[in-house]
Amino acid sequence: MDPLDGNAMAGDLLALFGAELTTASATCAGCGARAPIAELTVYTSAIGTVARCSSCQAVVMVLVPTRDTTRVDLRGTAALDVT
Repeated sequence: MDPLDGNAMAGDLLALFGAELTTASATCAGCGARAPIAELTVYTSAIGTVARCSSCQAVVMVLVPTRDTTRVDLRGTAALDVT
């Protein structure tokens, strides 16, 4: 599976949060690197979307759609700065 950049998540994030978040900065809980969501390394599959830190490849964000909702896991995000 070829990785994409964080722009691949733009539509899902807009639908979930009602804002354009690809320019928001995410801080990796693993290594502390801070970068725009657009620069994360993203993998998509039938079960969901995984965004990894571009510096250390730790999982920063996971989006998993279910029948009724979308589960968002931000455990790997130490901070999310939206401007």
